[in-house]
Amino acid sequence: MSPQEKLARRQEDIKPAFDAFKEWAENQHKNISTKGAIGRALHYAVNQLPLIDPFFEDGRIHLENNAIENKIRPLALGRKNFLFAGSHEGAEADVNHYAWMTDTLNRIGNHPVNKLAELLPNNFKKL
Repeated sequence: MSPQEKLARRQEDIKPAFDAFKEWAENQHKNISTKGAIGRALHYAVNQLPLIDPFFEDGRIHLENNAIENKIRPLALGRKNFLFAGSHEGAEADVNHYAWMTDTLNRIGNHPVNKLAELLPNNFKKL
């Protein structure tokens, strides 16, 4: 559909229900304390619902961001894979976190306070 067709459909099919919900939330918000969970939810809704209004004014606006999420997914997935790229020392510094934490918790009670840096992960020596 063209943006104009989308806008017409939105205004016809969705906007009346959206406006009714927004009006209901505003009325309820006036009558309920914002200290409880429902009050906080209504407060959030009343503050956030006006941000959706441009969706009903421009047919080019999308309510979801799936296209952008799909574009950035390779970056998010690659973060761990690229963590040590280009650095052999960085890859060797990676430690078994469970072994490090177990060793640190076993040693920290008797370890001198002025030498706590020895217990940091980059100083952990695999046994």
